[in-house]
Amino acid sequence: MQFDLRRFAPATERNRDFILPILRRVLPDRGRVLEIGSGTGEHAVYFAAQLPDLEWQPSEREPEALASIQSWIAHAGLANVAPPVLLDVLAPTWPLAAAGALVCINVIHYSPWECTPALFEGAARLLPAGAPIYAYGPYRRGGAHTAPSNEAFDAWLKQIDPRFGVRDLETVADTAAACGFRLDEVTAMPANNFSLVFRRE
Repeated sequence: MQFDLRRFAPATERNRDFILPILRRVLPDRGRVLEIGSGTGEHAVYFAAQLPDLEWQPSEREPEALASIQSWIAHAGLANVAPPVLLDVLAPTWPLAAAGALVCINVIHYSPWECTPALFEGAARLLPAGAPIYAYGPYRRGGAHTAPSNEAFDAWLKQIDPRFGVRDLETVADTAAACGFRLDEVTAMPANNFSLVFRRE
């Protein structure tokens, strides 16, 4: 008997159908997509079902999250989702040697700042030239919040952990550039979020 250990995140259902068209356009036709911070696992199985020619590799820093991700994979019954791996972006080596793209949804603001340069440094070790990084979430523009709701969200994040927070888009882009990634696209999304697409130089 297999227990249902799936966790649910309401934001996943709200944003996935807006994210999917961008992923269809920017991800490679085939190959492995590494998802950083897969959370509950809902995004992984949804996008893998919609993009069947890609192999989706979920990952999480928190060991207790792996059970939910694995339960979602078992529930979906998809052949193109690999078992989740434990991955801390701050680690000097990651548990896979190569990928064709990297997806990072609601991670940069939910982690200490040092995770952002580590994310791009790790991606530079894995991705070939021209490969994309897709990053979704709220960002400040020109040092200012883009909406009062984002300012309130930023304050809420800092209550959870003072190291969390809505980042300056320009600072994230400069950090990516220092690791060999150019900011290729910025797309405004619902609920004052943005989709960022970086490309490996």
